[in-house]
Amino acid sequence: MNKDTVKKAFGASLPIMAGYIVLGMGFGVLLRAKGYSFLWAILISLTVYSGTMQYVGVNLLASGASIISTALMTLMVNARHLFYGISMLERYRGMGWRKWYAFFGLTDETYSILCLDPELPPNVNRADFNFLLTLFNQCYWIIGGVLGAVLASAVPFNSTGLDFSMTALFVSVFVEQWEKNKNHIPAVLGALISFACLLIFGADNFLIPSMIGISIALFVFRKRIEGGAENG
Repeated sequence: MNKDTVKKAFGASLPIMAGYIVLGMGFGVLLRAKGYSFLWAILISLTVYSGTMQYVGVNLLASGASIISTALMTLMVNARHLFYGISMLERYRGMGWRKWYAFFGLTDETYSILCLDPELPPNVNRADFNFLLTLFNQCYWIIGGVLGAVLASAVPFNSTGLDFSMTALFVSVFVEQWEKNKNHIPAVLGALISFACLLIFGADNFLIPSMIGISIALFVFRKRIEGGAENG
């Protein structure tokens, strides 16, 4: 693993760094507000590493939720990552043992950068780049979580509204993808299907039906989407 690869991966991760540190701090503040120390922020960020689920998990921990309800909630919140992983099977080929960590650490933002397929110099190994990008991003999240928990221990914080920060991040990623890609069919399909499922199933149950509907729609319109991408 050469220095150029490290520099390239670090540079690609910089747009995520500020967002992850700030959002991680929000998670740390919420966790501390529920009575948990910064050690919990490290443990959860290492083993769960899912921004949305970590925010939801704070309330699950505090309410003493059962294992079954926690498992179902995790499946609902993170179902989209199954499709992320499937789409990365070919890209992660040849990474060896590191591909398992790459799949584990495939967040929305990391996935977004990899989908842009950044052009790499000949001396930069793509497998090393994928691994380091994922590692850097998780480190930012852990640092943010620890900072938030430590600061919340020293300075009183009003945590009202902090859980909306993940929604804001998703919106910003969506806007960035919309601006950089000329083919808007997947984005329009995703938005319409999600909205329809929200109306039909309600806010508490629409996520899994949305993922299933989006997957079916992407399969049905696959040729048109691929054609639009080639023309763009």
